[in-house]
Amino acid sequence: MRLASKSSCPSLRISRLKIPLAKRAVISYISVMTEITVQKRGLAPSVERFVLHWGEMGNTWGVNRSIAQIHALLFITEQPLTAEEIAEQLGLARSNVSTSIRELLIWKLIRRVHVMGDRRDHYEAEADLFEMVRRIAHGRKQREIDPTIEMLRDCVVEANADKRVSVHARARLAGMLDFMDTVDKGFDEIMRLPSSTLMRLIKMGGAIAKFVGRGKSKTD
Repeated sequence: MRLASKSSCPSLRISRLKIPLAKRAVISYISVMTEITVQKRGLAPSVERFVLHWGEMGNTWGVNRSIAQIHALLFITEQPLTAEEIAEQLGLARSNVSTSIRELLIWKLIRRVHVMGDRRDHYEAEADLFEMVRRIAHGRKQREIDPTIEMLRDCVVEANADKRVSVHARARLAGMLDFMDTVDKGFDEIMRLPSSTLMRLIKMGGAIAKFVGRGKSKTD
């Protein structure tokens, strides 16, 4: 018994005719527009996912989402980009891109470069991961840690001069200031280390902890 081919099957021919020509035209149009949009933005799915996630992380850290997305795009892109190219690839307003670029330049996370034959400014991100983290950490320290230490110093001075403040409260404030000062100084020392030295320290990991712990007694 001979089976009918798919092309000669009446039911299949009828099912194809069930979709009106107008609807098929709309489906085709949507498909083409989707493809154009993807090609216009030029971001591979993995790259787009990285850029979007970096933007969300920046938002969590108190950094504008657009700033973080632009930084991520410049970090992962091989060639320097103009502000117009950044706006096109991320779908951002040109004014938003300009403001974000100025912020990133202040943080020294990106730099302005020039391309031969093109008078426009191009931008590229810092490629050294340790240097990038160092600059981010330094920026956050200036915005968050330094003001807190200054506030604690003022509070300790005022508390010591105010008899209404208990000894317990004075001790707590002084202890917190001492802790923050120690961490701050240690942070500055670590940030001054070369990237290669930092990498070796990180790779040593537990060996450092064991070495530091050797001088402690069992009762410590």
